Amino acid sequence: MAGIYIHIPFCKQACHYCNFHFSTNLKSKKIIIDSLIKEIKLKSKFENEEIETIYFGGGTPTLLTSLETEAILGCIYKYYKVKSESEITIEANPDDITIDKLKFLKKLSFNRLSIGVQSFIDSELKLMNRAHNSRKAIRSVEVSKSIFNNISVDLLYGLPNSNIETLDHNINILLDFDIKHISSYALTLEPKTALEKFIKKGLVELPNDDIVFEQFKHVNKELISNDYINYELSSFAKKNFFSKNNTGYWLRKKYIGIGPSAHSYNGVYRSWNISNNKKYIDQIQSGKLFYKKEILTKIDQYNEYIMTGLRTMWGISINFIENKFGKNFKNHFLKSIKKYIEQKLIHISNGMYITTDSARFLADGIAADLFIIDLTE
Repeated sequence: MAGIYIHIPFCKQACHYCNFHFSTNLKSKKIIIDSLIKEIKLKSKFENEEIETIYFGGGTPTLLTSLETEAILGCIYKYYKVKSESEITIEANPDDITIDKLKFLKKLSFNRLSIGVQSFIDSELKLMNRAHNSRKAIRSVEVSKSIFNNISVDLLYGLPNSNIETLDHNINILLDFDIKHISSYALTLEPKTALEKFIKKGLVELPNDDIVFEQFKHVNKELISNDYINYELSSFAKKNFFSKNNTGYWLRKKYIGIGPSAHSYNGVYRSWNISNNKKYIDQIQSGKLFYKKEILTKIDQYNEYIMTGLRTMWGISINFIENKFGKNFKNHFLKSIKKYIEQKLIHISNGMYITTDSARFLADGIAADLFIIDLTE
């Protein structure tokens, strides 16, 4: 099984915290769409996996016209074996959502909607330079609920001036709507963003790590107490509403990336397209695939397994480590993980090493400590 990710590299405006690849200049949209379709065709010659998930991300996929979206999705169905029960997701910003657009997406066979709300508080939305306000955010969720049952909403915590009260305000709105999936992320300071400039100038200040950790624990507690399952560090879902796309990524399933800056992974190597719209267009229009490629060594694969496993509710299998990587890797893992078990950050269940609910926030740091640089060390 595999997934397909389509990167739509356009946005109406730049959010102050975002460093994803996108452009606010839509003049090249038509030729980008043509290039996406060409890349879908080119990559199909090297892929025979059955497709389990299709994900339109960005950028802002809902900036495409209905016909453009239909052309891309239709090409995927023509050149790949798509399972009848596949999860097909499209990201949407609240200001792009209309009844007519959602009805058309549903007709095209999209069955999951991911809404980039981030906050229902006007001051936070203004700080982030989001294109919508709180009223539009609430209305977008309300409208979406009338068309889609499987909806995910993004929320940010760790914002300047955020606190438990602001978190509860945002969480309670989603609980009232009975949203089935919530992706909750800590705001991170990315280089070359407007937010970084504001902080350097002393215009805003991010909360310290202890405050962000407390906010994570509060989000975790509130959502779990309302029957959400924290199946991955940033992902909370009601039963039967885990994202297949997210789960595939964290369980290291194969995925095919289409579009500028899109990544692909097949378990043996990782590849990625150039993060430049013009160069991407020139490369694809030449009729050849151009991408950078990283062959994953056994140590690379082990380290990725550790990193992804610790972020999830499924954890790390000691038997898998021994069978896949060998006894030396197993011995390194058991030696390195011991102190985290003693600190009660990791618990063991049927041979699976799993982060505790609150420790999941620390998963990346724990994983880095478990990484192997050289087995002779």
